[in-house]
Amino acid sequence: MQINELVIAENIEEQAWQALEKSILYYQGRPVGTLAAYDPSVEALNYDQCFIRDFVSSALIFLLKGKPEIVRNFLEETLKLQPKERALDAYKPGRGLIPASFKVVSINGEEYLEADFGEHAIARVTPVDSCLWWILLLRAYVVSTKDYSLADRPEFQTGIRLIMEICLANRFDMYPTLLVPDGACMIDRRLGIYGHPLEIQVLFYAALRAARELLICDGNQDVFAAIDNRLPLLCAHIRQHYWIDINRLNAIYRFKSEEYGKGAVNLFNIYVDSIPYYELDKWLPRKGGYLAGNVGPSQLDTRFFSLGNLMAIISDLATEEQSQAIMTLIEERWEDLVGDMPMKICFPALEHEEYRIVTGCDPKNIPWSYHNAGSWPVLMWMLAAAAVKTHKTGLVRKAIEIAQTRLVEDEWPEYYDGKKGRLIGKQARKYQTWSIAGFLLAKELIANPSSLKLVSFDELSPEAVSRACEFEISSVDPYLSH
Repeated sequence: MQINELVIAENIEEQAWQALEKSILYYQGRPVGTLAAYDPSVEALNYDQCFIRDFVSSALIFLLKGKPEIVRNFLEETLKLQPKERALDAYKPGRGLIPASFKVVSINGEEYLEADFGEHAIARVTPVDSCLWWILLLRAYVVSTKDYSLADRPEFQTGIRLIMEICLANRFDMYPTLLVPDGACMIDRRLGIYGHPLEIQVLFYAALRAARELLICDGNQDVFAAIDNRLPLLCAHIRQHYWIDINRLNAIYRFKSEEYGKGAVNLFNIYVDSIPYYELDKWLPRKGGYLAGNVGPSQLDTRFFSLGNLMAIISDLATEEQSQAIMTLIEERWEDLVGDMPMKICFPALEHEEYRIVTGCDPKNIPWSYHNAGSWPVLMWMLAAAAVKTHKTGLVRKAIEIAQTRLVEDEWPEYYDGKKGRLIGKQARKYQTWSIAGFLLAKELIANPSSLKLVSFDELSPEAVSRACEFEISSVDPYLSH
């Protein structure tokens, strides 16, 4: 990098830090999080709150820059908002949930934190991902600071256990994955991801691994046993049933339907005509592949969802071979998935009649906008972490170079619209905190690859996964057991 370019990059980074510091939310004189956006030009709505999923990128960069106090305060205060008693009212949040967001309110001169579990959200969506991100952030704090005493405190042990009880409870479901409604994660509007969306399954897997590290032995043997049983099953299920590459596509192409019994090969009764084979045949690189967006009864959502695929690499849910194939796909289909603003939340967009039916004619989710294949700068940090993990840092360096000048000039928008990400999102907020933090975190991960340890794990025991494969499907699908 030339001297002039270096000066420009440093100036952009300094402006980003200044903007991030303006977003810090204070409660009783202590920093406890960051606002979703600091955009005084428009009505705040709920962007003046601290969202759990939004704060993760801010928290990670604060940890890496030696500012753990705000993360510790955040973890302590959000834990206090977690319901500890069983709700008698079906409209009340269940025990163990972490709220989607919180804000500081003042009553008679005294400050309180007011939590939103979805009861104030558009469409009243209850977040499933908040408790999963919370555990991952607690683990990142412990890894960064070596302050095991925080996680060992009785209230934190109880909080982790309550989250695990929700996730591992008996359900009307016989898959190792979590069954959730539409809008339960980063994609918090109707987009056809109800069922077993990839994003939730990957976060679930990572949260199980984090909880296994953080829980102490006394009194948690039942939780340990449940986690140890679920982890290899979940890992094998995702690696096998969600994976799409050209070989897997060929296998699905020849599936028979309406099979019954233990000898069935088409386990989910996927109808061949529901898969866009010819588009995928053109789009899939020979050595590329990815994890599908959703799998369930007669459902294989072949859209590429960035967060789930990138976090699968980071958390070691994807195998080494699968991780390399995902990064190859991103590299080979750069214009589709990255374009002029890293990076697409999903691809392709729902269009025409499919858009109208699946989204309910959502005017914010028009094709190539917002969650319907819009471009989100926050995903840069996950792209960076996945690139570090797979030793493909050149890709994310290119992405950062594309993004950094535009982000400053455009005043750090929440998202971008259009097939190439060239349009500032129609309803995007400016000075969106996780856009700022995601950029800073991406640069930090590339500059200091050892930072990856905050969000990454070692590979799950191959023996455990192998046993899960044998238990689940070895006698069923010869391609998957290969």
